[in-house]
Amino acid sequence: GKLGILERLESGEVVIGDGSFLITLEKRGYVKAGLWTPEAVIEHPDAVRQLHMEFLRAGSNVMQTFTFSASEDNMESKWEDVNAAACDLAREVAGKGDALVAGGICQTSIYKYHKDEARIKKLFRQQLEVFAWKNVDFLIAEYFEHVEEAVWAVEVLKESDRPVAVTMCIGPEGDMHDITPGECAVRLVKAGASIVGVNCRFGPDTSLKTMELMKEGLERAGLKAHLMVQPLGFHTPDCGKEGFVDLPEYPFGLESRVATRWDIQKYAREAYNLGVRYIGGCCGFEPYHIRAIAEELAPERGFLPPASEKHGSWGSGLDMHTKPWIRARARREYWENLLPASGRPFCPSLSKPDF
Repeated sequence: GKLGILERLESGEVVIGDGSFLITLEKRGYVKAGLWTPEAVIEHPDAVRQLHMEFLRAGSNVMQTFTFSASEDNMESKWEDVNAAACDLAREVAGKGDALVAGGICQTSIYKYHKDEARIKKLFRQQLEVFAWKNVDFLIAEYFEHVEEAVWAVEVLKESDRPVAVTMCIGPEGDMHDITPGECAVRLVKAGASIVGVNCRFGPDTSLKTMELMKEGLERAGLKAHLMVQPLGFHTPDCGKEGFVDLPEYPFGLESRVATRWDIQKYAREAYNLGVRYIGGCCGFEPYHIRAIAEELAPERGFLPPASEKHGSWGSGLDMHTKPWIRARARREYWENLLPASGRPFCPSLSKPDF
């Protein structure tokens, strides 16, 4: 059988996560913005399956169930069928390669109005019961703004005998109650998480700054955990504390912020150098971005993903071009040092968050 997530990480192996589902499927016409719920697993399973396949081909070692926001508070009676269908799709695709299935839960819509621990834990437990029935390989609690709710999620997921990963959607300033990233990481590990980190809300550079703070917090407390990062595929140096949702371009005008594959190679190398071994992406992270992680870390891993058959390292495929100035771009120095223009002369390079 396949090695489990903790066996892989404990041996020092790099685990490549998957990428964007909600934002990508919204662009493809299968998800409605605003609600951001994953009924596509039932309405358009082929679209979800295809996206899983593209990430697998690009090098992902984890197929996350498309269950973001799929709790009863967001989906009412549909939640159970959606969770079950999402598990089946992830398992079907994971079986075609060296990938594990991760059952995923995220923060509830009710926490910010009333911090009802019993009610919120019941919502998490409902999803967990489906994941246990469908026998997922491990569990991820992701996209939490408040460490208190993230701890509740970890406590529920620990009721199953599967490894638990948890990622918060916070930046270097910490959670919405000003609890620092280092302190958040400590609380999550003490609650029982084996893998901790951040996902979403901020781009690669900002997310790695937050990871560094989490790592320092764990070291100071003398705690051990595996580190995981899944940032946006968008550059967000101008974000405020709540990340990209407060930028005026969110969610329908983010295109000019998309990271290049070369930006992502740099991110993968920096994450690796920081000691992060579970490296993936969140909103805006397309299959070619995941392939970039796999290509950057191919020397350490000893292999390339299937999708690299259609891609020369650092642009080497361009050496066949008829135009000599394009042939000259078939080298690492060219792409590593490129300063890409946006083609929008009247637009600012940075925005002001609305909040």
